[in-house]
Amino acid sequence: MTRIILGPLMLILTACGATETSNAMSGTPAVVAPAGPERIVSISTVATEMLFAIGAGDLVVAVDSMSDYPAEAPTTDLSGYQPNVEAILGFAPDLVVISYDPGDVVAGLEAAGVTVLLQGAAYTLADTYHQITALGAITGNADEAATLVADMQTEMAALTASVQKRDEPLSYYHELDDTLYTVTSSTFIGEVYALAGLVNAADAADPDGASWGYPKLSAEYLLEADPDLIFLADTKCCGQTAATVAERPGWGTLTAVTNGAVVELDDDVASRWGPRIVDLLRVIVDSVNAIS
Repeated sequence: MTRIILGPLMLILTACGATETSNAMSGTPAVVAPAGPERIVSISTVATEMLFAIGAGDLVVAVDSMSDYPAEAPTTDLSGYQPNVEAILGFAPDLVVISYDPGDVVAGLEAAGVTVLLQGAAYTLADTYHQITALGAITGNADEAATLVADMQTEMAALTASVQKRDEPLSYYHELDDTLYTVTSSTFIGEVYALAGLVNAADAADPDGASWGYPKLSAEYLLEADPDLIFLADTKCCGQTAATVAERPGWGTLTAVTNGAVVELDDDVASRWGPRIVDLLRVIVDSVNAIS
């Protein structure tokens, strides 16, 4: 049985019979199983996207109920919030990829002899590349994973280079939900926006990082900050649109509203740190370049 925990800066392996190889990208250990898995269960929306993107989708026999991309992913009623060991074992996996352990799930799977890869939330773009690389190593798709990472980096570099040069950078507000939770530049999402040369209007609201980069703003704060662009990552969860934003008290006079710079994002693309971060950056860059 093997437990593999991938955190933001390192991979920790507690293994029986697995071997370690060097991760050429980061210098951290990558894990290669003696024999690749044949039945994978993914209890992670991001891991599901990564597995299919590196060509390991044919090994995936079940994914959690929230793993709705790609369309061919074998979605089940398995919970990603409260994973159930017995339900997961019902699919007879030899590898389970999970985003977090709410209690004794990992221990229960290990006790049943199942290899577990625990990949937490990415803090940086580098974390995304590390996780893709680790999945490639453990599934026997290392070359495909390396190609995916290289392609993502190339596309993102091209998008970054295409950003229109300005005398003064534009500011933005990224809305997580309609109670005005947002992100700062210290987060994974903030790093993506920085590639487009944007300044985060929320940074001053969390100067000491007390909110871990996810502060809740007030309407008064945002009206004072008056961002050039507003990005809505709550179109699915909370039904927010450019129209609903314009209807909020006082918001109709915001620069982003009057200039038609309220951008409706796909909540999933905007929140998952998988291969579709390229799509997120493309939307951001296109929105920035559309402002004269």
